[in-house]
Amino acid sequence: MLQQTTVAAVIPYFERFLARFPTLTELAAGEESDVLRLWEGLGYYSRARNLHAAARQIVAECDGQFPRDLDELHRLPGIGRYTAGAIASFAFNAPAPIVEANTQRLYARLLGDDRELKGTATQRTLWEFAALLVGAPSHGRSPSTMEDFGPGAVNQALMDLGATVCTPTAPNCPACPVVRWCAASAAHRQHEIPRLAARPVLTDLEDATVAIVDGPRYLLRRRPTGERWAGLWDFPRYTIPEGQGLSAVVTAGVLQQTGLQISLGPQVAEFKHGVTRYRITLRCFRGRWN
Repeated sequence: MLQQTTVAAVIPYFERFLARFPTLTELAAGEESDVLRLWEGLGYYSRARNLHAAARQIVAECDGQFPRDLDELHRLPGIGRYTAGAIASFAFNAPAPIVEANTQRLYARLLGDDRELKGTATQRTLWEFAALLVGAPSHGRSPSTMEDFGPGAVNQALMDLGATVCTPTAPNCPACPVVRWCAASAAHRQHEIPRLAARPVLTDLEDATVAIVDGPRYLLRRRPTGERWAGLWDFPRYTIPEGQGLSAVVTAGVLQQTGLQISLGPQVAEFKHGVTRYRITLRCFRGRWN
């Protein structure tokens, strides 16, 4: 839940989720629609689907016991290198490296690595450095000070150091406990390192949605696999191709998907929001059955 989402936003969702699915077995036995309903509002719904699928795989293949091995963790849906390392080190105190937004910035500055952060060679260097810090098996012994605390505590400390001291725009070098080993600070380049990739170019889209009402009832549509927000219930919603009339696209879309002929009423609201690389203007209308 915390991926791309703040702690403050997550807490109420986390509490409701655990109240409904307190164990791995109960989550595996639940319906995907129930999982998605509890996730509504958090966004990035593939996280919820992967969590559900991973629970089912653990119950089916691991007798309900969460795997501890990094390779086995990687096999679970939605668990990449970072998440596998976080689970292994935090839950099981295994010597598994973590590279995420805060630590990769910290590591790049310590190493004085001014290459683009997302580059393949840069990421290889940062992961190797992270593995060295926690004493991963393929990288020999970790520094003795690290061994006193354990990999989980070390990874948490490094993440916190990146989040609170080695910040993106105003790193507090005088307060940093590892500044004596920082190549970027020694060269007075902490404001230049790391080098960030150019921001992606956003594509503007115009969407329209229609609330079709019949007395106390509204027409809702469950979005199918392959569409954005698949599995969620929504008012009929359509992206308007450039050069095509909004009313014609919406009425034809509703007719094709439901067999109902509607008339588009007045616009009642307009919202602007972003999804991945898209900047969307959403126009909301009332509608009625003919």
